[in-house]
Amino acid sequence: MPIGNFFQRIKAGLRRTAQSLGGGFRALLGQKVDADFLDQLEAILLKADVGVAATERIIDRVKESYGNREATGDLLDFVKSEVRGLLQEDDTQLHFQEEGPTVIMVAGVNGSGKTTSIAKLTKRLSDEGRKVLLGAGDTFRAAAIEQLSTWAERTGADIVKGSQGSDPSSVAHDACTAAMARKVDVAIIDTAGRLHTQANLMRELEKIHRVIGKVIPGAPHEVLMVIDSTNGQNAIAQAENFTKAIECTGLILAKLDGTAKGGAALAIRDRLGLPVKFVGVGEKAEDLEAFNAEAFVDALFATE
Repeated sequence: MPIGNFFQRIKAGLRRTAQSLGGGFRALLGQKVDADFLDQLEAILLKADVGVAATERIIDRVKESYGNREATGDLLDFVKSEVRGLLQEDDTQLHFQEEGPTVIMVAGVNGSGKTTSIAKLTKRLSDEGRKVLLGAGDTFRAAAIEQLSTWAERTGADIVKGSQGSDPSSVAHDACTAAMARKVDVAIIDTAGRLHTQANLMRELEKIHRVIGKVIPGAPHEVLMVIDSTNGQNAIAQAENFTKAIECTGLILAKLDGTAKGGAALAIRDRLGLPVKFVGVGEKAEDLEAFNAEAFVDALFATE
């Protein structure tokens, strides 16, 4: 999708964040960049969930470069450049295998938008002409299996599933085996977001990761963590637990539409060191966009 179209869609999704972040910053223009100004700017950034560490770095850079000067439009451009720098160096692309299926393992807590994000990703890859197979590995929720089955039918994707309560590692194993036999381009493996203890959940994720690698050496090739953007700082703690258990390669930020905490993308990136690869900006199947740092930052600070 062209960058201009991405900007328009992400701008709509980040409208509430922009009102707080961009609107708040513009209200400071014309003031002297002194201690009071920096305190106000810090509050604006934190309200948008940019995060303490990232906020401190931005404040320090503003103080260093604009201290005791009047805040003008140049300062806004400077802040946008600093924010963009936190995101722009990332590798945001999905990496596909030249031979054999590319395996994408998807993790995230229940309610994060994980299953819906998988459906959207399936639609996106199918529209690109790739043959997709789904592994319904969230066997602890019948609704997840049913939802993926529905989306597989809608998008023309294959699906491998077990019954509710069956071993998710077995589903992952069978899905990877089927992916090779059916010569699909991409296998997307769903995983559970909740077990009866956190420790059990992480052990199960580790097991699924190992099983996938035994069936297809080098897989999973991408491990995407789905994060509910409306959870703000709480999402970071969730993501940290998952990244300790499995080797995440990137993030999907779900539910960006309607949140005033779109700045969490910076906090999460800063804390976890993981690139944002996709953003969810609506409920429709096509509402999953490949991440573009420049357009994203422009949308964060956009005016109406």
